[in-house]
Amino acid sequence: MEPDTQTYTCAMVPPAPVTLDRREGPFGEVVLRERGEHFEIIANGCFLMDTSDGRSERLLIDAALGALPAGRTGPSVLIGGLGVGFSLVRAAEEERWERIVVVEREQAIVDWHRQGPLDRISGAALADPRTEVVRTDLVAHLRTATERYDALCLDIDNGPDWTVTEDNGSLYSPTGLAHCHDRLTPGGVLAVWSAQPSPAFEQALRNAGFSGVRTEEVTVARGVPDVVHLASRGR
Repeated sequence: MEPDTQTYTCAMVPPAPVTLDRREGPFGEVVLRERGEHFEIIANGCFLMDTSDGRSERLLIDAALGALPAGRTGPSVLIGGLGVGFSLVRAAEEERWERIVVVEREQAIVDWHRQGPLDRISGAALADPRTEVVRTDLVAHLRTATERYDALCLDIDNGPDWTVTEDNGSLYSPTGLAHCHDRLTPGGVLAVWSAQPSPAFEQALRNAGFSGVRTEEVTVARGVPDVVHLASRGR
């Protein structure tokens, strides 16, 4: 009789993260880590994003542009949160954007892109003459700015229901959404990235006077899909 045979599957053990930089800023601690060939940003001990995929960050830009009224020429976009740079890079790849404004409150993150390891991702996009980086708090900028944009693409948290800092919660409040509405041109689009769908946020957008509220999903390897919440300001 032949002996029984068994097949064994060896699970791949992910490499241990290596901390490249750690800084304490006005909004808490931010950390840049390298894990194998990828980079991770950790904010106040909370995983924020990494460079392993980026599909949903690119969708944030593509979906906003696609939702603009037909025939809109020379649109401007405000990207809330520089992150690992995928949204900025995608915007710079699209010639239709006439102006790209990135609002980032963490000096460390800006430095990682301009003089650090993340330059290999975003260097060309940051050098694009259409790109402007404004280092300030997004919530405060939306409240105090007077300029209007054709699209607001916001990715500063893990979603409306999972904020990195407590103050960010006001962005998704009725007052915060009213500020977003005011910063859009007629027919302009608000796009908000989230690590999970939020029916409550969809309703909040409708309550704030937005139209065309919908959610686009990006399937991930495990768990619920990443999503982009979309809504438009009436004309």
